[in-house]
Amino acid sequence: MPDALAFVHKFEPASDPTRLPILLLHGTGGDESDLLPLGRAIAPKAALLSPRGKVIENGMPRFFRRLREGVFDEEDVRRRANELADFVGEARKAYGLAKPVAVGFSNGANIAAAVLLLRPEALAGAILMRAMPPFRDPPKSELPGTPVLILSGRLDPIIPAEGAAQLATALTDSGAQVERETAPAGHGLTQEDLRLAAAFLDKL
Repeated sequence: MPDALAFVHKFEPASDPTRLPILLLHGTGGDESDLLPLGRAIAPKAALLSPRGKVIENGMPRFFRRLREGVFDEEDVRRRANELADFVGEARKAYGLAKPVAVGFSNGANIAAAVLLLRPEALAGAILMRAMPPFRDPPKSELPGTPVLILSGRLDPIIPAEGAAQLATALTDSGAQVERETAPAGHGLTQEDLRLAAAFLDKL
């Protein structure tokens, strides 16, 4: 049954079934293997579910199309976010999983944010690393108490600081419990990001 799921993906079962599963969502150019070491580092006992984005841009997998750097094809974002949410539901049945926490980097963080706003029932929470708002006019959502951590890089040349702030506002306005942390880093991830992510997951 797992072979018939809608996304090419990798799954690693939990060694502690009381831990929430982790949905790993890679950045542009990554694949289903890209974030498995990160997932195991921040959630060593949790189940890991890691799909590969279906959109190809210059030979690199992504989760949705963009018109240019920083400008998203919002119609495609909506379609792909719903498709990903459906996949999560199918994978939960196939693998016997609880509702997962999304851990996304860059493009993966943006599609996770879109799923939170469009299909809030699909996720138990999210860690959004180097994220920006997926919609110019965020849809109204119902995320009462949903835990979200936004991790930004102070020196990030791709994601402006106001982008993370706007995303935090959109999620907070939908009822999510949002924490924001800014590391002394660029767009790439650091050990501080991993430490903050692991601490956040330990509280859930």
